[in-house]
Amino acid sequence: MNRLEWQRDYRKSNGNASTKKYERTKKGKLMRTYRNMESRVKGIVKAKAHLYEGLDLLNRGDFYLWSLADYSFNKLYDDWSLSNYPIGLSPSIDREDTSVGYIVGNIRWITHSENSRLGGLKRKDT
Repeated sequence: MNRLEWQRDYRKSNGNASTKKYERTKKGKLMRTYRNMESRVKGIVKAKAHLYEGLDLLNRGDFYLWSLADYSFNKLYDDWSLSNYPIGLSPSIDREDTSVGYIVGNIRWITHSENSRLGGLKRKDT
């Protein structure tokens, strides 16, 4: 068994505990958020490709720097971690104008609950 196969088996056997633990760190949260944004604009998420595919995406390094310097991200992250990581308080990236991509000036950090609520309102309006 090669190393990659061993890692996959190990992760599967422990329910991806190491990955889940890492994704609760600031860098891990940013990594997962960026990967999700990237998947959307590249059309990997097929069910919603019509909403995101081809939109602009801030490069990874600039996204990390912007996020780590952003008061809202740091406050939301601290509140989320102090509350033992409930999904509703998880920091979530929001595009203020849904016709524009993930670029500075159009993105902001809000809670997952707030982002879900806003998404529902935007769908209701269209």
